[in-house]
Amino acid sequence: MNMPTVLIVDDDRDVLATFSYILHSGGFTVHTAGSTEDALHCLSHRQCDIAIVDIHLGSATGVDLLRRLVTSEPFLQVILITGHPQVETASEAVRLGACDYLSKPILPNELLNAAHRALTRRRLMEQGERHRADLQAIFASLSDGVIMVDRTGSVCLSNDSYRHICGFLEDDGKLRKPEDRPPCAGVCLRSIQLSLANGVQQRLERFRCLRPDRQNQVVTLSTSPIRTPDGAINGIVLVLRDESRIEELESQLHIRRGFGRLVGSSPAMQLLYSRIETLADLPSTVLIQGESGTGKELVAEALHTTGNRHSRPFVRVNCSALSDTLLESELFGHVRGAFTGAVANRVGRFQRADGGTIFLDEIGDISPAMQMRLLRVLQEREFERVGDSTPLTVDVRVIAATNQDLLEQVRQGRFREDLYYRLNVVKLALPPLRDRMDDLEHLVIHFTERYAAAFSKPVSGISDAALHLFRSWHWPGNVRELQHVVEHAVILCRSERIDLCDLPQDLLHPQPLHFRPPSTPPPLSAPPLSIHEAIRRCNGNKAKAARLLGISRRTLYRHLEP
Repeated sequence: MNMPTVLIVDDDRDVLATFSYILHSGGFTVHTAGSTEDALHCLSHRQCDIAIVDIHLGSATGVDLLRRLVTSEPFLQVILITGHPQVETASEAVRLGACDYLSKPILPNELLNAAHRALTRRRLMEQGERHRADLQAIFASLSDGVIMVDRTGSVCLSNDSYRHICGFLEDDGKLRKPEDRPPCAGVCLRSIQLSLANGVQQRLERFRCLRPDRQNQVVTLSTSPIRTPDGAINGIVLVLRDESRIEELESQLHIRRGFGRLVGSSPAMQLLYSRIETLADLPSTVLIQGESGTGKELVAEALHTTGNRHSRPFVRVNCSALSDTLLESELFGHVRGAFTGAVANRVGRFQRADGGTIFLDEIGDISPAMQMRLLRVLQEREFERVGDSTPLTVDVRVIAATNQDLLEQVRQGRFREDLYYRLNVVKLALPPLRDRMDDLEHLVIHFTERYAAAFSKPVSGISDAALHLFRSWHWPGNVRELQHVVEHAVILCRSERIDLCDLPQDLLHPQPLHFRPPSTPPPLSAPPLSIHEAIRRCNGNKAKAARLLGISRRTLYRHLEP
């Protein structure tokens, strides 16, 4: 093993001799120089690990030499020595990169200890540089795009693959500002911002990147927070995988594992993906029909992000969560003084969605009065704010969703026929989970990976017994119920695989998938009642009429409104 080398720079021959003897006895190879010029000449011909430099060197100073060495010899560890210590000089020396600052007289052990500390520091720096070079080589060789940002969102590191895949970096490698309109849908930036805000890993499977120069680029995105030892978020690593070729091949084979945030490869989902692609760029109104928990909002989101409106707003409205007055104000906005509490003008969601898409969830729950107002918007593409008579025009694509049979609602007089046909230009029917059980295992794996990452747990699979139980359950809550069950199981799981003991009690005694009650045959169904017929039969008692119809009193009153 080579002996470490030290250069002593001092214009005092006695100091040079004394320090040389001490360091040579301590196992160092020693070179000496009496001036700045001699020191630079020596370093140009020999490699040294450490330089011990006196601050006073005749006409020059050791600080001047330090400034030159930190540039030309970045790994050289410089120890400054002085017979007249000053706080200002010591501070400047450390700021410029000196590894130590010693005051004369210097004891032999003090000198040796300082030299060994400097040697250890140099080895750590060299090791760090090797690791950095190795990491840079790994980054450069990855086909996946990798970017690392600090807690302020500034880019610390990115590889060429990321710059090739993602258009969200400027030419100088900096992340675009949030207010800048990206050349894509901005999914990368939003995922980074979300992970920085809440510290949760993000994963988006196979979504269209929508860069103008790469219209068919499909990528999978994942983010992982970087944490300090005390758990604080110090940055984010984002990985992008270009899956365009795989998507193209699967499309040719008519087999895709997912689309946007939708997951599944069953024939029913393949047909759904194809229809989303067909409808994505069209302005036509779409009605999404399916049971609760089947993913209607994800379909609406896929229609928006895949289409030519992807860079404009996607606005969601849950129509069943608001009363008529609030829903009208939410959809169309209001002016100051329009009603009690309207202290300022409010922009409605239709106006906020201008140029983009508005998603009206649970459309079957709106009242007849709201149905009339919505019909006008769909027919004329204009509306008036509450308390204002000035018409406003918008360019909005409407996507509606319901878990009800709207056609049956029309027959019963609960939903306007003209509005139904305006909404039902194209219908997308989502299959319940029980009709796409081929997707069950893939969905379980997908949710397991998501929650294992979110909760930092080493769960990576599911036992055969638990999967068999999943297959026998009838899943009345569909994919949303499955998602919650997997989340529950991952939280409780103490091994690498979900087992029966981790599942909710409701699943431990499942009914068969096609369960039918035994004994007597079902009674013949009577024709459906209208609201007014139900009230007449109940002698005007609206509470009894609501129970007879199987709806809430609030819903009944809403349908009775003019």
